[in-house]
Amino acid sequence: MPQPRKSRRSTPTGASRREATREAVAQASKIAEAREAARSIQPSRQPRARGGERDPFTGELRKREVLPLLVLHFISDGPSYGNQLMDRISAVTAGVLSVNPNTMYPLLRQLEERELIEGSWEHPERRSRRYYSLTDAGRQEYQRLVRDVRPFLDAVASSIDMIVHEVYDG
Repeated sequence: MPQPRKSRRSTPTGASRREATREAVAQASKIAEAREAARSIQPSRQPRARGGERDPFTGELRKREVLPLLVLHFISDGPSYGNQLMDRISAVTAGVLSVNPNTMYPLLRQLEERELIEGSWEHPERRSRRYYSLTDAGRQEYQRLVRDVRPFLDAVASSIDMIVHEVYDG
């Protein structure tokens, strides 16, 4: 038999509410880690949302040119190859923006077609690592992205700060 709903007054307050919230966040993190691990083993066959991304947070990061910004940023430090870029992006975003080869390599090809980067094989006589360098047009695009993406990143950071304050400090 279904349990009757508890009234709002029976909800825990103060420290017990914060502890329950922390526990829920910890469990959600474990679930997210398990899903990510499963996704890395076997690609998901679930239908994608309209924007092409299931996660609205990372979907927005991708739509708002954050991924190209990071790629151009790391390449501006010196020639880089695809796996190296994926590792650096994962590290700098603490895994929030995970990039797989099916995302990275088409982006690198697109940036190369737009002549923002240029690629060269480590060993030209055989296919090996392909290192990418920034072109002059790529430096200009990087500077534009640095300027244009900042308001979005500031809004995301502010929103996260407000959520943390509300849930943990409130």
